[in-house]
Amino acid sequence: MAHGFDQLRERRAGDGARIAWRVRVPALPEPQRGAPVLLLHGLASNATRFEEFAEHSRLAQRHALIRVDLRGHGAALTRGRTDIGAWCDDLAAVLDAEGGEAALLVGHSLGAQVALQFARRQPARVRGLALIDPVFREALHGRWRLLATASPLLALAAAAVRGLNALGLHRGALPPLDLRALDEAARRALAASPEAERAFVAQYSSARADLRHVPLAVYLQDLVEMFRPAPRPRELDLPVLALLSSGATFADAGEMRAALAGPRVTLRTVHCQHWPLTERPAEVRQAVEDWVEQVDPPGPQPTSPST
Repeated sequence: MAHGFDQLRERRAGDGARIAWRVRVPALPEPQRGAPVLLLHGLASNATRFEEFAEHSRLAQRHALIRVDLRGHGAALTRGRTDIGAWCDDLAAVLDAEGGEAALLVGHSLGAQVALQFARRQPARVRGLALIDPVFREALHGRWRLLATASPLLALAAAAVRGLNALGLHRGALPPLDLRALDEAARRALAASPEAERAFVAQYSSARADLRHVPLAVYLQDLVEMFRPAPRPRELDLPVLALLSSGATFADAGEMRAALAGPRVTLRTVHCQHWPLTERPAEVRQAVEDWVEQVDPPGPQPTSPST
């Protein structure tokens, strides 16, 4: 199978935490390759979120596609520290390991937040950002705004749970979550009936389902970091693609567009709930591919010596 070409790579962070990612390297010689593309998953997710994307994307012909398990998730599971600072340090370590000076970052939800924060902290290492349903705190409304306001309490709760974990008080091994298989099942449900669609939305919105696969402390910290104030794209002076779900209800659409407004921002709407990669994978993939090829076009190909 094509996804068998993905290589799992690991290293240890300075604090001993495991860093894990999967990379698909193009067959082209290095001088002909484009910038590496880092693919960053969302809250309570993992690198399998972008497995289907990486397998089918034409970007793999010219770009290294690097699917990162953010610390605390997937193959980088931990019950220790997880936060924006650690994730940004880990991304820099991944780029160092892959020999990439600067990358294009593609992030979904929490992954979009990480991409924005990384671009602010290490601007020289970012060529552009593709943000799929990013979260801007000032645009949140309803229960999401209340949850964001409670971020200090969530942070305290996460720290308390980490303390208990350090004492050996935690659940046993957590089963891995294969989001590609779940996505395929979800698309079958969406095609079946309105009742199946409602069941899909309920499942994908369920914290209980998420916690079957993610440590509680990690989940709580994910919420804290997702609601952290993020830089607006126009502050970063980078090319940005923003894909917004038409059915997303967590934020005010006008406020979101205001947060994303900027001279170097391409804004598109995807007609789905909050899971574009699940519901509209081909549409999202093509939008990202077209944008990457504009931001990082292939250079002139070497000519064969004349005979």
